[in-house]
Amino acid sequence: MSSRLHAALPVPAMMRLAWRNLWRNHRRTLIMLLAIAIGVWAMIFMTALMRGMVDEMISDGIESLPGYVQIHHADFRDDPSIQNSLQAPGHELLSALGNTVVAGWTSRVRVPAMISSEKDSRGVTLLGVDPAGEIAVGFDLTNMVAGRFLDGPTDKGLVIGRKLLERLETRLGKRVVVMSQDPNNNVADRGFRIVGVYKATLEGQEERFVYGGRSNIQSLLKMGSQVSEIAITGHDYRAVDELLASIRQARPPGSEVLPWMELEGYLYSMMVMMDGFVLVWIIVIFVALSFGLINTLMMAIFERIREIGLMQALGMRPTSILYLVLLESLLLLALGLLIGNILAVGSILSLRGGIDLSAVAKGMEMFGAGSTLYPALKLGDLATANVVVIVLGLLTSLLPAWRASRYSPVEAITKI
Repeated sequence: MSSRLHAALPVPAMMRLAWRNLWRNHRRTLIMLLAIAIGVWAMIFMTALMRGMVDEMISDGIESLPGYVQIHHADFRDDPSIQNSLQAPGHELLSALGNTVVAGWTSRVRVPAMISSEKDSRGVTLLGVDPAGEIAVGFDLTNMVAGRFLDGPTDKGLVIGRKLLERLETRLGKRVVVMSQDPNNNVADRGFRIVGVYKATLEGQEERFVYGGRSNIQSLLKMGSQVSEIAITGHDYRAVDELLASIRQARPPGSEVLPWMELEGYLYSMMVMMDGFVLVWIIVIFVALSFGLINTLMMAIFERIREIGLMQALGMRPTSILYLVLLESLLLLALGLLIGNILAVGSILSLRGGIDLSAVAKGMEMFGAGSTLYPALKLGDLATANVVVIVLGLLTSLLPAWRASRYSPVEAITKI
């Protein structure tokens, strides 16, 4: 009889037996399935919401100003003065900038300056830009709240942030004076008319950055065709290695090429923190689920103690009983994962148009996010959630499985 039992329990037979054991108590199994499915849905859906918010914050923070990769004079970061400038891109660099890994690029003049109105003065960063290039690297024209953006690199107007407009107590169309230093350390100043006002995700940017036509600013500062920096964007801010290597090979002498991770340490720290949060969030949710899973399996074992003893008496080894209980757990987890994944993906896809958070727009703005939240479903997050649930679920199931395999046949059969 023992040999017949061994012959009747290949893997397919173990699967059938495990499946039937699960559904002996429909109510308990359904409740546990519901708990796992809701837990998996919460893991994936909430992670997608957080990913969406962080992705927007990082994208807004790096695309329009630093870009994914930036070129500047080797001493510019220590001394952002006009003396540490670059020549306009040459043939070799222009060839690299035409590579398919480059989504857009622009060159800028970037110098410290003072802007003065009739009422007040403020220290700012003056950006001499080519408007077409700025739009190519991420400047959003919908951020213009009044007036217009610059028409071209020779535009004689000035575009400032709405917060700076309030600080200066001036308005669109009024003239302001911008002062900086030329290469000989002489004061260079010129009057500009405010032609546009922009908004930014972070109010600090509205007070800090002022845009003027690049050629006009170069003329003011007597720079010729020199620029302060070249900003380049790619197709994925997380994968900049290929873009970085391509640009470094063609960089001008005396310059340095840095990725956004080094230029924007705060944003990079936020991305790293988010990656860690995803794993912690998934583990915390599953720890709560694991108590229910252990309870379900332990109750199923207590109900079948005599049956387990009978199987052992007929020749089933303790290891086979352990595998049977683990298989029941695996089936329960797999079915719960399937339902949870379908619910999560369905929920996220149904919100592709975004979630309107205009009611808390001010609070979102403080975090550097917009008033519309777009959930971001990452395959990596989906895989992590599924792997963690399976691995931790099986580890959690080891206790009841081990307990079931430790019964002696006589003790189990005589157990009431």
